[in-house]
Amino acid sequence: MKIKKGDNVIVIAGRDKGKTGIVQLVHPKLNRVVVEGVNIRKKHRKPTQNNPEGSIADIYAPIHISNVAIVDPKTKEPTRVKMSVNKDGQKVRVTVKSGTVLD
Repeated sequence: MKIKKGDNVIVIAGRDKGKTGIVQLVHPKLNRVVVEGVNIRKKHRKPTQNNPEGSIADIYAPIHISNVAIVDPKTKEPTRVKMSVNKDGQKVRVTVKSGTVLD
């Protein structure tokens, strides 16, 4: 999985196409990510003793990883990511468009 928590991504497909946000949570087994400000759903809360009136809360639902792309820090456009080995022998993520190292 080439997208990690804290990455700046843009939605490339779906209802929220064109929106950008920061990845808040990653579910690698489900291939889904939670992005701030994207795929907001309403959750109806039942009345309880602590909250006698109940409420409607906004929650961030996960979005499939194929519907987001990392934003290139230099060009500010969506890009793919490839893995590369740096001078120290460590694997790092590199953007395809500009060659910027992400890690």
